[in-house]
Amino acid sequence: MRVLITGGAGFLGSHLCDRFLAEGHEVIAMDNLITGTTANIEHLAGHERFLFIKHDVTNYIYVEGPLDAVLHFASPASPIDYLEFPIQTLKVGALGTHKALGLAKAKGARFLLASTSEVYGDPMIHPQTEEYWGNVNPIGPRGVYDEAKRFAEAMAMAYHRYHCCETRIVRIFNTFGPRMRLKDGRVVPNFIDQALHGEPLTVYGDGMQTRSFCYVSDLVEGIYRLLLSDEPGPVNIGNPNEMTILDFARRIIELTGSRSQIAFVHPEDVRIKDDPKVRKPDISKARRILGWEPQVSLDEGLRQTIEWFKNRA
Repeated sequence: MRVLITGGAGFLGSHLCDRFLAEGHEVIAMDNLITGTTANIEHLAGHERFLFIKHDVTNYIYVEGPLDAVLHFASPASPIDYLEFPIQTLKVGALGTHKALGLAKAKGARFLLASTSEVYGDPMIHPQTEEYWGNVNPIGPRGVYDEAKRFAEAMAMAYHRYHCCETRIVRIFNTFGPRMRLKDGRVVPNFIDQALHGEPLTVYGDGMQTRSFCYVSDLVEGIYRLLLSDEPGPVNIGNPNEMTILDFARRIIELTGSRSQIAFVHPEDVRIKDDPKVRKPDISKARRILGWEPQVSLDEGLRQTIEWFKNRA
């Protein structure tokens, strides 16, 4: 295949570039480098089947030649980023998705949208299934990301129903691994950074809020299988092994060998307003349709991620 990956210089996008190249495909990575970095794809420089284009996908997208698939991963993805770039986040979810879908339609290419578990908001059912419509605050600070992704899903399904485009939607749950930005505001790099520097690990509230962490290689495997499947609707891809943030902080301290303590912080930070109290994917659909489930244990994934951060500290 010849594929376009928007957001291809980001954390997830760069790992997807690696996977598609490893499978023998030709890859075009597109990124405006607002939150992505060429450091994530510098190892691909000079690869005969890889091309990087610096471009903002909220503007018209031109790609010469045929395309078999468009994977739309362009978007700020952490609270720090989408609070710093709220308008750009909304634009890439709306205009960027529209432009990417238009390109896929023109090329007769299959389209895969990177959506998120954030479409479920602060969920009122647990675990979250694809049939759940969500509990989202559209005017809260996190709404710019949540609603951008919800609109993007609606746009993808409109193109599927009206234009008969082949669409795929992956709802991504908390994912971690090498190439995460150290200061991107998400819990995994935050805790690892603090632990490696011997600083207190900052836990908001009582730390009883839960998350489910999936290693990046497992996520990429699920995305690859989804693209090749016949499923047009949303599919959860994530690790259903749920744990509290407090237990996760203790695990990071243990695996880093750090002497850091845990500091409980009153949750006044705007970044965690409307922060979900629980998060756990129901992956029954992924198991049934894709034959997929995560293979990498939390400890194994964290060891690899910690080692990566150590080498770049």
